Amino acid sequence: MTSDLLAPGGRLSVGWPTLPGAARTPDRHDGVVFAVDLQPGAVLRPLEPWRAEEFLTNLDRCRDYIAPWVGPSFVATDLASARAVLQRYADSQARDTGLILGIWLADRLVGGVMVVAMDAAAGTCEVGCWLEPSATGRGLITQAATRLIDWLVRARGIHRVEWQTLAANEPSIKVAQRLGMTRDGVLREAIPPRPGRSERADLEIWSVLAPEWRLHLPDTI
Repeated sequence: MTSDLLAPGGRLSVGWPTLPGAARTPDRHDGVVFAVDLQPGAVLRPLEPWRAEEFLTNLDRCRDYIAPWVGPSFVATDLASARAVLQRYADSQARDTGLILGIWLADRLVGGVMVVAMDAAAGTCEVGCWLEPSATGRGLITQAATRLIDWLVRARGIHRVEWQTLAANEPSIKVAQRLGMTRDGVLREAIPPRPGRSERADLEIWSVLAPEWRLHLPDTI
């Protein structure tokens, strides 16, 4: 499901997923995009390639914090690579195989959630997240992921939503648990060393199935 959002002057802007609770909200760059209120002062909205500078600034504030836990290709180090990351997700959005959404807190990009991969025909996808340290402890990732998963299950008909996390990433595991997911198993030493972590790491696979999600969250948000 997408919403064709009209920019000022009646120009048709890019179609984006209509997440539950989404509203047409004036953007500070004089466009109109959907925005979902997560909590007072916090909104979820598309993170598009033209926001690369803002995305890079966010990564600069959390690079060392997230580097041990996320794929190195995500942690851009300059404007060109930041734009490339967002363009990669924009291309995935166009192919219907992924997307990325940002979380803004007090008008500052602090993190986000994404569909890392999706096979709509098979009814499967993987979701992920990142967040800078200053925004932790507020439940933002759980709230944003809830909105995203609810849309994937109810609007897109996804049957299995997967969450992959390193076994040592306790905050990520707690989010999976709060989302009602089940730990399917552990891929031992599946992840090679990354910046900030010199050892190979175990990868945990968590998931929630559509019937389980509807029990976990009976009504659309």
